[in-house]
Amino acid sequence: MPPPPAAGARPSPTPAPAASPPTTPPPGGTTTAPPARPGAPPATPPAAGTPTPTTPPAAGAPTTPQGRPGTPPPAAGAPTPAPTPPTGRPGAPAPGAPAATPPAATPAPTAPPAAGTPAAPGTTTAPAAPTAVPGAPAATPPAGRVQNAPPTVAPAFQRAPQVTAPLPAPPPPTQEGLRVIAPGTRAAGPQRLDDFRGQRREIQEGGRTVITEPGRIIVRDPGGQAYVRHNEVERFRYGARDIQTQTVGGETRTVVIRPDGSQVITVMGRDGQLLRRIRRDERGREIIIIDNSYRDPRAAGGFFVALPPPTIRIPYNRYIVDAEEAEPEVIYDTLMAPPVERIERRYSLDEIRYSPTVRQRMPSIDVNTINFETGSWEIPPDQAAKLQVIADGLNRAIQQNPRAVFLIEGHTDAVGNDVDNLSLSDRRAESAATLLTQQFNVPAENLTSQGYGEQYLKEQIDGPSPINRRVTIRNITPLLTGGQASLPPPPPGTAPPR
Repeated sequence: MPPPPAAGARPSPTPAPAASPPTTPPPGGTTTAPPARPGAPPATPPAAGTPTPTTPPAAGAPTTPQGRPGTPPPAAGAPTPAPTPPTGRPGAPAPGAPAATPPAATPAPTAPPAAGTPAAPGTTTAPAAPTAVPGAPAATPPAGRVQNAPPTVAPAFQRAPQVTAPLPAPPPPTQEGLRVIAPGTRAAGPQRLDDFRGQRREIQEGGRTVITEPGRIIVRDPGGQAYVRHNEVERFRYGARDIQTQTVGGETRTVVIRPDGSQVITVMGRDGQLLRRIRRDERGREIIIIDNSYRDPRAAGGFFVALPPPTIRIPYNRYIVDAEEAEPEVIYDTLMAPPVERIERRYSLDEIRYSPTVRQRMPSIDVNTINFETGSWEIPPDQAAKLQVIADGLNRAIQQNPRAVFLIEGHTDAVGNDVDNLSLSDRRAESAATLLTQQFNVPAENLTSQGYGEQYLKEQIDGPSPINRRVTIRNITPLLTGGQASLPPPPPGTAPPR
C-alpha cells in the first residue's frame, strides 16, 4: 500500500458538543423497520435499565473529527476548498450526496455534510464514537492500554444506511472453488491485491455502488457505509473427499463430504442468501449450526441494527483480551463468556456482521502479532504458531458446544485506500479461519469470517498501526440463538428456538 501523505503538526481537535440522547431503540434494536401495519400491536418498550450512554471514548482512544483520522482541520478563517476525497472513504457520504437524516430511534449524531461541501460557520464534524462504554472503574483501560480499548466507529456506521433493501448476495462459488483441496495444499489463485486490482468492475445497482473483484463484492451505500461479502463454501473444501451441489425446492445445497463420511451442508435460498449450515455425522444425525432462515418481523433489509453501545462492567482486560498476554485459560474463558448485556432477540448472521454495537455485546480476543506482507493475505509459516493458543481454545469450546459459532474479523490500519483495505482485511480473516482448520483442526463449519478494513480503528491515526492491524475472534452463538448459548446442545436435527 502507498505510504500515507506527510502530515504537519496536528492541533488538538475540538470535541463535538454532546448531543441529546435519542429515544432508546426497542429491545433487539431498530433495523430501519417499515411503518407498522394498522392494527399491529405496539412495539415492546425498552428493557428496564437499558442504558443510552453518551460517555466519551475510553482512555487511550482519543477522539478525532470525522473523516480520515488524523487529518488536521483548515486554519481558522480560511475558506474550505472542495477537495476530491478518496472514493468512498468510510465515514463520509458519497461525493455530491445529500447528508442522510438518521431514522427515528437510531442512536447516531447528525450526518456530516456531503464531501466537498464547505462546513457551516461554528459547526464541528461528528467524532468517531465508542462501540462500548465502561460501566465500572475496572472496565476502563488505563493510560497506555489502548490495545484493550473498544474500537471506535466512524459516524457513517453509527446510523442506518440510506438503502435498506437486502444486501446483494455474495458471489456464488466458482467451479474451481468447488474443487477438493488436499490438506495442507495451497489454493490456486491470487494471493496479493496486485494480482487482480485491475479486474475490479464498478456498477450502480439499486441506489448503491457495487464493486466486483475475484471472489468478493464490495457494496457502498450513498451514506458512506461499505460492506464486503464473500462465499464461505470454498473454505470447506480443504481436506474434503467430495463436493456435491443439489437443488431442492428452489434451495441450493452444497454438500461437502469428508473422508470419515461426515458432511457439511450449506443451504442457500433462491436469492443466494444463506439459510442454514448443518453438520451431518457418518450415521446421518444432524446438528443445525446456523439457522439463518428466521427473520425478525421488525427487521427491514436484515443487515443493520441500531443498538446503544453496551455498558461494560467486567474488567477491561477480560472484555477485550490481548492474545499475546493472555494465559490459555483466559483465552478459553473468553471464548465461552456470556454476553455483557442481555440479548433481547435472535439476530441474523448479516445483522451480526454489519452492526457494530450488536457484535460488541460479546467479549473478544485481539491478535495483533501476525505479520502479513504488504498487500498480501497469505500467513507465512513462521507466523502460524501465533494462532496455536486460539485454536486450542476454539477446539475446547466447540467440544463443549458443537453448535458454537465464532466470528473471525479482519481489521487494517488507515494506510491506503478503503476499497483495498476492505478487501484485504476480509481475505486475511478468511486466511486465519482456513489456517485454524488446516493446521489446528478447528471445524470449518463452526467459523465464519468478515473483514472491516479501517472502519473500526482503536488508534485514531492515519499512519501504520500494529494495534489497528488485527484479527479479532469472538463467540457469536448467543447473538444467533437469542441468548440460548448457555443451554446444552439440542438433540440432532433440532433448530435453535425462534
